[in-house]
Amino acid sequence: MTQWHKEVKLYTGLDVVLFNSLLFAKLSIMLGHRFEKFDPNMNGKTKFEQLLNLFLQLLTYTNGDVSEALQWLNQLDNQYGLTNDEYGMGDFLDELKEKGYIDENPVNGTISITSKTEQGIRKNSLEEIFGKLKKSKQGNHDTFKPGGGDEISPDVRQFQFGDTMEQIDFTESIRNAQINHGIESFSMHEDDLKIRETDYKTQTSTVLMIDISHSMILYGEDRITPAKKVAMALSELITTKYPKDTLDIVVFGNDAWPIEIKDLPYLQVGPYHTNTVAGLELAMDLLRRRKNPNKQIFMITDGKPTCLKIGKRYYKNSFGLDRKVVNRCINLAAQCKKLKIPITTFMIASDPYLQKFVTEFTETNNGKAFFASLDKLGAFIFKDFESGKRKTVY
Repeated sequence: MTQWHKEVKLYTGLDVVLFNSLLFAKLSIMLGHRFEKFDPNMNGKTKFEQLLNLFLQLLTYTNGDVSEALQWLNQLDNQYGLTNDEYGMGDFLDELKEKGYIDENPVNGTISITSKTEQGIRKNSLEEIFGKLKKSKQGNHDTFKPGGGDEISPDVRQFQFGDTMEQIDFTESIRNAQINHGIESFSMHEDDLKIRETDYKTQTSTVLMIDISHSMILYGEDRITPAKKVAMALSELITTKYPKDTLDIVVFGNDAWPIEIKDLPYLQVGPYHTNTVAGLELAMDLLRRRKNPNKQIFMITDGKPTCLKIGKRYYKNSFGLDRKVVNRCINLAAQCKKLKIPITTFMIASDPYLQKFVTEFTETNNGKAFFASLDKLGAFIFKDFESGKRKTVY
């Protein structure tokens, strides 16, 4: 069994040893992808809904290329019988058009996805990542402190002077009174009162920085797709659950530039070096414009900073850590600390000398760093984001 067969798990839920027929040359950089938790015979879903779920996943890997995603889908259909005599792939294509998931150019016949499909991809990413978090009982972060706020906590404590009536857990308090004084002569005293803790969720402005340098697809591993999925899921979470929050997305290679949420499915790696400085400068500039009191930067990268732009010239050095580049990064980390902007770095590489740089960068900023594997990248980011939303209010 080849390494490809060991690593790839088809999204139909079947362990596959024959997947190499699906455009092997095109997919050779995709070691490590796991297509799972898709049952083509799942109850309660129409054939269209089943195929749509898979189609949206494939669009993520093809950077929004409809034709390529449909070619993959046809290959999978031929191999695993996703359609039948009653409902064929042509029927699926017709429904995609009728329901507004794809548009066909009447002039040249090219097919593109619509805003409805873009949102569908984001929702799929959110369900994929957040669904795993809900089922996981393993924690990665310190617990938050309780306080008065808007989300009920399972913790209760003794009543203290200054607590309000709204905080009293009357079920627990009455139970205490019955235990302490008996049912027949019921009475309630201050010592019987229990307070139900709540947690306050703050408004936050987040900048998500994504490294799109060439190393994000080197060494037979696609690192950009997991980063893209995280960005799409995080944007969907914020826009639906935390509408008062803001999320800006910055990509950085030789330069840095912002992208819109709708552009995420089409994001690709370029032939770039890693200008972390440009990414941080742009992130800081975006956060200066935000009115929310709480600001943060999430940075997903797999490599060392290798590039600076000095005037119109690019200063590049890919051989080891260049102090000229590193010092600029460290200085920006210190500036962010003064501005009370914590930086959380998600390093998807395990080189010891890179970890040393990230450690120095993190200590300077008083931020956080996670050395995350690709399959756990989403869990790390989402748990950190959710824990950061909770603040103690006294």
